[in-house]
Amino acid sequence: MPGAGTDKTRHWVMEAAPAVILVEPQLGENIGAAARAMANFGLSELRLVNPRCGWPSREAAIMASGADRVLAGAALYATLADAIADCQLVIAATARSHDQAKPVMGADDAARLSVSRVAAGERVALVFGRERNGLENDEVGLADAILTLPVNPAFASLNLAQAVVIAGYEWFKLRSSGALPFAAPNRSPPAPKEQLLAFFGDLERELERIEYFRPHEKRGTMTVNMRNIFTRMQPTQQDIRTLHGIVMALVEGRKGPARGGLLDGPEAEMLRNMLARHGKAEIVRKDSPVRGLARLLRRNPTDAERALWTAMTGDRRFAGLGFKRQTPIGPHVADFVSFPLRLVADVVPGSEDAPAAEARRQKLAWMQERGYRIVQVTAAEVISDAGQVLERILAVTPGEPRNSAPD
Repeated sequence: MPGAGTDKTRHWVMEAAPAVILVEPQLGENIGAAARAMANFGLSELRLVNPRCGWPSREAAIMASGADRVLAGAALYATLADAIADCQLVIAATARSHDQAKPVMGADDAARLSVSRVAAGERVALVFGRERNGLENDEVGLADAILTLPVNPAFASLNLAQAVVIAGYEWFKLRSSGALPFAAPNRSPPAPKEQLLAFFGDLERELERIEYFRPHEKRGTMTVNMRNIFTRMQPTQQDIRTLHGIVMALVEGRKGPARGGLLDGPEAEMLRNMLARHGKAEIVRKDSPVRGLARLLRRNPTDAERALWTAMTGDRRFAGLGFKRQTPIGPHVADFVSFPLRLVADVVPGSEDAPAAEARRQKLAWMQERGYRIVQVTAAEVISDAGQVLERILAVTPGEPRNSAPD
């Protein structure tokens, strides 16, 4: 099996390419790293001139990291002149000018020249010097051209293998026309507009259920902005299926003991009755998490609460009145409250039992004692004619709201 980019199941392609000559390399590790760089970029001919580390080198084999073929084929020479004897083009890599009148080129131009000369059947050599002081003047004098790189002039010396990898990269990029070895898989075609619009419909319907579009008059703008987010993604068919699954999972809630999600209308009414009967003692405690209770009730509105809130947020007359839904007032939670108006709208469910009704009476009495006016309506009235309920609320609304903080 291939691993980390090395695939030994593939054939090693032997093509004509420049020879890499290392002059008196001092460390076996650098020879091995250079061999690895050569194997990366299709350079297989390594020539060593009088290596100082001893040869063969165990350190070189370790650093080659699988480029054993390059090391096994390395040829030893006593001098650089011997190593280039059969070459028609020699390019010397150096960071210094050496004050010699030779063509100076970067790695890309050296690769371009090498490709044309190799294609013409000539032998080309890329020569690299010692780790400590590079190539000597007389060695550069044997070359036809100088290869140098645009580096920091205050720190121009490259590691030997680094220099080889740059030259090898430019060679192979030009030789292979820059073709990358793989591309991102295109496993799913682009989503058609029909699928995209169906997803938008499902998403917006569920967002409507949890009253995301607030204030109601900005729903159109919010919808357009949200659709533009997904449209800019240019999603595939699989993307839309995944997004749809995410939305459905959020709607259905978690599974098992930690199951969440929204309650339907009757279940929400049961929740309120249960809290009214059994939660009173906990709610009035000073350390009670009333705000957590308010969030729970906001997340699970009854059908009547949802209908009244939709009508209220859609009526421009309520835009500046500051109404909020399921908000704490002291130890209690109001169905609808405007603190600037000190006005509470209370929705009585149709299935309320005696203990819940008594708890509601006590709650409203507590609010009235603190200057809140109460408009009490039944769930049936809201469902049958929410507009008429809004008129009843407006009938007790003063002309100018006054600023006030909640108790």
